[in-house]
Amino acid sequence: MSRFRWPLLAVFALLAGCINLAPEYERPQAPVAEQWLPGASTPKGQVAADIQWQQFFTDPRLAQLQTLALANNRDLRVASLNIGKAQAQYRIQRAASFPGIDASVSGSSSRANSSTSHSYSAELGLSSYEVDVFGRVKNLQDEALQSYLALTETRRSTQISMVAEVGTAWLTLAADNERLKLAQETLTSQQSTYELTQRSHGLGGSSGLAVSEAQTTVESARVDVAEYASQVLQDQNALRLLVGSDIPANLLPGDSLESAAMLVQVPAELPSTLLQRRPDVLAAEHTLMSANIDIGAARAAFFPSITLTAGAGSASTSLSSLFKAGSGAWSFAPSISLPIFDAGSNRATLDSAKVERQIQEQTYQLTLQTAFKEVADALAVRSTLDQRLSAQQALTEASRKSYELSDALYRGGSQSFLEALVSQRSLYSAEQDLITLRLAEQSNRVTLYKVLGGGWN
Repeated sequence: MSRFRWPLLAVFALLAGCINLAPEYERPQAPVAEQWLPGASTPKGQVAADIQWQQFFTDPRLAQLQTLALANNRDLRVASLNIGKAQAQYRIQRAASFPGIDASVSGSSSRANSSTSHSYSAELGLSSYEVDVFGRVKNLQDEALQSYLALTETRRSTQISMVAEVGTAWLTLAADNERLKLAQETLTSQQSTYELTQRSHGLGGSSGLAVSEAQTTVESARVDVAEYASQVLQDQNALRLLVGSDIPANLLPGDSLESAAMLVQVPAELPSTLLQRRPDVLAAEHTLMSANIDIGAARAAFFPSITLTAGAGSASTSLSSLFKAGSGAWSFAPSISLPIFDAGSNRATLDSAKVERQIQEQTYQLTLQTAFKEVADALAVRSTLDQRLSAQQALTEASRKSYELSDALYRGGSQSFLEALVSQRSLYSAEQDLITLRLAEQSNRVTLYKVLGGGWN
């Protein structure tokens, strides 16, 4: 074996990957304001991304349901399988940076002119190993890694969305349960009033119009009961789809949204730079980095490609002498391929890679802008929710007092039924609006937690 062969191999190994033709990556400027709202104060409070979802959704029934959804949901399973596939592809690409060594043993016999000859050989060798002088193999490896990391962030985003969707669906079911309970209580109350009005009419104390109006309120309440009963079933179906299995009855919410799940308050006074921790933003950045690396691989196609094929072993005409002294054999066949004419294919590939990087840069910035809008919208809703909720609670209490007084006067014969009916309808409407606002307030917390990148651990 030549004493120059291994030093030559060492030189090629040192050259491998020493030149990287990919442009240096720089994170694009974020095209969003530093603060969500004008005049925002100094950032404070715990970052949403640092609050685990089990700490945010404090109701144990809801937490168990979310855990069940994370185990069963098909979207999350597909996302996990995609990560496994990308990880395997990265390992395949990484293996290309190492030479593959094969072992082979062969034997042959031939006969010509009444003479039989035999040949035997045993060899260890590497074939078509590319010396990565210009970083093409390394760039492809890094590109596969970025694709894997992007899919990992996509799975995080899927989990966050899943946790938030289950929370919102569960709260919606609790709100509709409360609406159904309110409609049933209203139906019972109106049925009693209708019967009282009928008796009063029989005694000449109420007009036929009052009886008809009382019947109208009964039938209207009956319609609401049927409508909310149907809505509750639909809510359960939606929740069952999200969870991916049947839901144990003990994990369903009761008929009071107020006692269901008071979620942890997410601090709003945080800088917009926190958006760069959102998994969808991170996934977009990994995709951008992958496109940036791909430019290096495309540039490497313009330069020579060095390939090594080598082998060492034994060869003999007899099997018994195959491994004896003097039977050694080796081969070394380096080759260099230099692109001369490709009709512009390499240039077009490089141009395509550069355009793809520009596309991914715009996509990354658009993802940031979309994330900023989502947070800003959630904060805009949040900014007036407390005031609206306080005002609606006061309105509901005032409507309840008005109805109680009107109903007492009607039953005492000091007021007409129509006046009591107006008070009752106002109270019913105010109670429905209060449930809607409570749901909006809780759902807004879930939305704010989600869009700030919370929900992962």
